Amino acid sequence: MKRLALAVATGLILLANLPTQAQDNGADDLSAVQATVKNYIEAYYTGDVHRMEQTLHPQYLKHKVHPDIPVRDQTGAELLGDVPNGPNAIPAAQRTEKITVLDVTGNVASAKLVTPGWMDYMTLEKVNGAWKVLSVVQRFDD
Repeated sequence: MKRLALAVATGLILLANLPTQAQDNGADDLSAVQATVKNYIEAYYTGDVHRMEQTLHPQYLKHKVHPDIPVRDQTGAELLGDVPNGPNAIPAAQRTEKITVLDVTGNVASAKLVTPGWMDYMTLEKVNGAWKVLSVVQRFDD
């Protein structure tokens, strides 16, 4: 009986600690955040500057963290300039991604984007009803 009570108590604690984004903002925001991140990476993979521009917040900033190089920053304008050349170095078979929405609270969300060569931790803001990528911390694989 003690084991059952412990299992039930543990289950309740785990349920209480689950992310509440679906309850806070609804499935529509979760889907919209995921779609924004998907558009972001697919725009990069396809070299589509216009599509990329639609995903970016006006104050977009990326911090690139590499094991052997000091941290480098990239603005939205710099990213848009790199988009046409970005996918050339990535074979089509490796243009994959895994997107995880970590949290959505109010008009701010966080997501994780995993590709074969790097991982992006992203912060998004809902601006005029549309989710925009505000900041990215990009960690390159070793």
